Amino acid sequence: MPYVRNAWYVAGWDRDLPNNTPFAITILDERLVLWRDGDGIVHALEDRCVHRLAPLSLGRCEDAGLRCMYHGLLFAPDGRVLAIPGQDTVPPQARVRAYPVAERHSWIWVWMGDPARADEALIPPAVGLNDPDYVLGHGQLDYAAEARLINDNLLDFSHLSFVHAQSFGSGPEFAETPGRITPLPRGIRYERWNENSRGSSARRSAEPADVYMTYDFLIPGVLLMTGGTYPLGTARGCGHCVPDPALATGGVTFTSQAVTPMAGHTARYFFSWGPHRDHGDAKLRDALMVMAGQAFAEDKTMIEAQQRVIDMTPEPRIMPTVHDRGVTLFNRLVEKLAREEA
Repeated sequence: MPYVRNAWYVAGWDRDLPNNTPFAITILDERLVLWRDGDGIVHALEDRCVHRLAPLSLGRCEDAGLRCMYHGLLFAPDGRVLAIPGQDTVPPQARVRAYPVAERHSWIWVWMGDPARADEALIPPAVGLNDPDYVLGHGQLDYAAEARLINDNLLDFSHLSFVHAQSFGSGPEFAETPGRITPLPRGIRYERWNENSRGSSARRSAEPADVYMTYDFLIPGVLLMTGGTYPLGTARGCGHCVPDPALATGGVTFTSQAVTPMAGHTARYFFSWGPHRDHGDAKLRDALMVMAGQAFAEDKTMIEAQQRVIDMTPEPRIMPTVHDRGVTLFNRLVEKLAREEA
């Protein structure tokens, strides 16, 4: 299955890129080098010198530029070669590809498609680590699996009842009752109420309550999820639609998650999670992150094993179930946008 290229992909956490330190990452099978210049501005180029194809990520930052440390060619942030040691003229074709870059929500985003179509309004509205309303922890995992398999996992929450029975303490309701799926222009929205519930271990309540959760899953592979615990009867009172957040009695959290396809069957998974400041503190954040570490390791074990089976299966085929509506809608959208790009 193809991936959308005219989209913003997460390349890393902004706090992990110090000034004047090149950083290498592969996205959609393209080698990139990112660096933050002395003024704090982030740039991204193809990680391949035009001279003898040495990686520019082994280079040296000079002012806003980047010097290849094999034979000394100096590159501008727009990809042009500015200088070649011992040579007065620089051929006009001496340049590498430059990628549009943006910093938002504590992530560094790279536009992998047509630079003329790079629109920062298309950056998914995640929640950054410095958001005043939340106390967030964060992390990342590298997968020996295709990004699309991680996306499918995040689009079908029926797996919570089985993969995460120990970590999240998810009950059978996720597998027994599908959530409500709504198509969005660049993704899908998932919503569900669990009525008369004590919640999962992530949102445990002392008394039975109505538990609401919702997430948007957006191009190219970004999940933005929130939810909370509400008094009994809230679900019925709002017609099983979106509740008034002011009525929440606890368990209000937010998680931003992003899946970045790297090289071949490898991907990087970025995540943050934590409580709303009115419903938790750093202690709860740390407890949630321990739980997340266990749960995301469970996902990783299953998805990497799934990838190995797929790789060994001639002409692998799947059999969709009732829970695959979100997966199907999102993958059809990806295929449509990819066709339009082609």
